[in-house]
Amino acid sequence: MKYKLSKVLSIFLFISYGAHVGAAEIFWTDWLGTDTDPSSGFVGNGTISTGSSVINVTYTNANGIAFYQTSGGIDYWQNARSGRNPATSPYTSTAVDNIPTGTDIIALTNSGNQTLVFSETIANPVFSYVSLNGNGYAFNQDFDILSVGGVDGNSNGYWGGGTSFKSVVDVGNGVREYRLLGTGEPHGTLQFKGAFDSVTWRSLNAEYWNGFTVGI
Repeated sequence: MKYKLSKVLSIFLFISYGAHVGAAEIFWTDWLGTDTDPSSGFVGNGTISTGSSVINVTYTNANGIAFYQTSGGIDYWQNARSGRNPATSPYTSTAVDNIPTGTDIIALTNSGNQTLVFSETIANPVFSYVSLNGNGYAFNQDFDILSVGGVDGNSNGYWGGGTSFKSVVDVGNGVREYRLLGTGEPHGTLQFKGAFDSVTWRSLNAEYWNGFTVGI
């Protein structure tokens, strides 16, 4: 769902308690077109359609990416290369009802900074990731890990199973990084905490490849 800033406080209360009652339907980003960065970097654009409105999403990575899949191709969101089953998916949980839509994915390979920008403030977006082995993401926004492939009865992800955990690091001057780390072949979903219109993170290492998408 999408939220106006004036409703954020009441929404925090709704999500905090509602997640324990039943999973929510997630509106996932429909990634569109091709790279719009004329340089060696990458800019991808997508939309999140809620049924009543559309939110524009822009992803920017000055270091470039591995590939950008916007239509067709391999379904990396399936369970252990065995099709989709929301009951055991690495990406669903008591808070997330549905697997990322279609085959859309942004696949990363280089270390360095990147940013997602939303056309308006949103509350508690979710972020699903594929094959985060040998790497980690250091976000500027706090998050909770909702589900991981191969853990708590979940199926492994497309490339296998692993563990995920959060590490909070003080990088100085009152700034904290919220790091998503793991072992093996982590596939899963996290949820950011708070309302904002952008999120920035660092890929901690270069590795071919790990991927993501985002929803609300």
